[in-house]
Amino acid sequence: MQVEMITREDLKEWKTELLAEIRKLTGQGSEGVSKQWLKSYEVRKLLKISPGTLQNLRINGTLRYTKIGSIMYYKLDDINKLLEGGKP
Repeated sequence: MQVEMITREDLKEWKTELLAEIRKLTGQGSEGVSKQWLKSYEVRKLLKISPGTLQNLRINGTLRYTKIGSIMYYKLDDINKLLEGGKP
């Protein structure tokens, strides 16, 4: 069996590439481009609703979300569809 050594420099390079990819996927770091995913406080501000109303939208399935750790994310496309009157 061949063993391959990973150096600290390899890990630093991988970290940089990973962070760049995450920023690209989340829309961070790119000026002038709107975000694809919004956090709960951003959705509440956009829709002008309370935390309880947002929770009801999640519970009854009106607004889909993705939970990563303890943070809930909502697709901007789903929110736009909700505003247009259709179910996302």
